Amino acid sequence: MAYYLGDTFPNFTAPASNIDGEMNLYEYIGNSWAILFSHPHDFTPVCTTELAEFGKMYDMFIQNNCKLIGFSCNNKESHEQWIKDIKSFGKLKEWKIPIVCDESRELATKLKIMDEKEKDTKGLPLTCRSVFFISPEKKIKATILYPATTGRFANEILRVLKSLQLTYEKPVATPVNWKEGDACCVLPSVSNEELPKHFKNEVRKVDIPSGKSYLRFVDL
Repeated sequence: MAYYLGDTFPNFTAPASNIDGEMNLYEYIGNSWAILFSHPHDFTPVCTTELAEFGKMYDMFIQNNCKLIGFSCNNKESHEQWIKDIKSFGKLKEWKIPIVCDESRELATKLKIMDEKEKDTKGLPLTCRSVFFISPEKKIKATILYPATTGRFANEILRVLKSLQLTYEKPVATPVNWKEGDACCVLPSVSNEELPKHFKNEVRKVDIPSGKSYLRFVDL
């Protein structure tokens, strides 16, 4: 089965770097947010640049109550050897992000993140560059899926996380090109009479030709 927004992300237990024994996903996440991101293969150029950047930004995600979890179909020994390259390339003193091992491809197949056009030297398909944003209730709040040839923009992933967390707490949505500190859109489901209950700051209504009052912005 495929997993969609709002579905519960499946729990699993699997070997992972930086973890003694095996990782139980739910236990590792605890009550925090989590981002599980897959990469096609260890010891490859784009993946190395991505993981190095996530390593540099690790503390930013932790400060936003979010745990990062890497994922691929390589084994633990491969991950641990590759981490040395990642640290060297990214000039990182330490590595804190666990990378899950899915040698059997069981979980990757379950999550529908296999790319049949990208294969390893044995002819086995590799994982795409997927990202799952997981809430404290273990619900899938957003997903991103890139091909192996396109590296992800780590700052965008952090921006999406901040948007999800903000809209998780308040009846707002983040507009185009939103970044932290920008005004948000008030959800249409919030009536004008309910505005004082939800917002301390003034809600700005934009006059438009239709005469409808759905364009309402507020600073949080």
